[in-house]
Amino acid sequence: MNKKVYINDIQAFLPNDAVGNKEIENVLGQVGSRPSRAKNLILRSNKIKQRYYAINPATGETTHTNTELTAEAIRKLSSPSFDINTTELLACGTTIADQILPNHALMVHGELGIPSCEVIATSGICLSGTMSLKYGYMSILSGQSNNAVVTGSENASAMMRANKFEAEIENVVDELERQPEIAFEKDFLRWMLSDGAGAALLTSQPNTDSISLEIEWMMQKSYANELDACMYAGAEKQADGSLKGWREYGSQEWLDQSIFSVKQDVKQLNDNIVEYTVTKPLKELVEQGKVNADEVTYFVPHYSSGYFRDRLYQGMLEAGCDIPQERWFTNLPSKGNTGSASIYIMLEELFHSGELKVGDTLLCYVPESGRFSTAFMQLKVV
Repeated sequence: MNKKVYINDIQAFLPNDAVGNKEIENVLGQVGSRPSRAKNLILRSNKIKQRYYAINPATGETTHTNTELTAEAIRKLSSPSFDINTTELLACGTTIADQILPNHALMVHGELGIPSCEVIATSGICLSGTMSLKYGYMSILSGQSNNAVVTGSENASAMMRANKFEAEIENVVDELERQPEIAFEKDFLRWMLSDGAGAALLTSQPNTDSISLEIEWMMQKSYANELDACMYAGAEKQADGSLKGWREYGSQEWLDQSIFSVKQDVKQLNDNIVEYTVTKPLKELVEQGKVNADEVTYFVPHYSSGYFRDRLYQGMLEAGCDIPQERWFTNLPSKGNTGSASIYIMLEELFHSGELKVGDTLLCYVPESGRFSTAFMQLKVV
């Protein structure tokens, strides 16, 4: 198969003005009768300096839905040979859509108002945006379509507002001082997750007057056969590791037990995230000859917190892949953790930076702790 697939443009949309660390609680609201005592500890660990919310800070009203964030990113896509009305495939990934049904991509299609086309939504957490990209890649590679618009988006602030959380989170603060990982409780998520959307235009032909990114390969792998769920919502984890879903609870239990809040099994995360999303899969890629550290110009990793940066590097070394951190690119401190949109938002900044040169190689990494899955993708500047 000689067909190739190119990313001809990448765009990002971040709502409203950046929110600094001192302003977060004013925007999201205060949980309980006093400000969070955990906030500063968490922010010091995750090293995020600012982020964006789809919330009007003056009124507290929502400014954009997840659907609208995604559509805004798509509308920014530009290429001399592409008109949005000629889109053949629309693939959209997100963690939590605005509604249970219909799917997120159909709502985005309706919001855009573009002509009828193939539409698919990819489900997941951080990997949902990567898998929408892979669906577009495979569609063009197989000759099913000539172009694809693919997205990742999050409107996490809708779940992070004060009225969605219980004051009991204050009880974990003393443990935070002794073990930073415990920050992955409900309160942690308020100071980590933020809003944004990214979109990429994939075609079968590269740009003629500017750079494109050729997709050399994509790999996604799940280890759900070995590990229980680790990050989940709409369920409660049972003693045997299984999940009891929201439909098995009464409506009052949904509220009393915060069934719909996003939860993290912190110990399981800390024990397994590097081994299963970095070391094991990356070692395979190195052994297969797909990854050569010396040939990688930029390593573009999605990680949720600066706390994990050095652990990620150690996991790479164990896999036989030494890419010095001087060659890493991330905008986590300035754009925040935008989940499935993160890889798009990083690539958008790098793509439009003027720093990329023809022949450069980008190795991208996106982990997901939902039930431990991971993705790697290699791009070449052409």
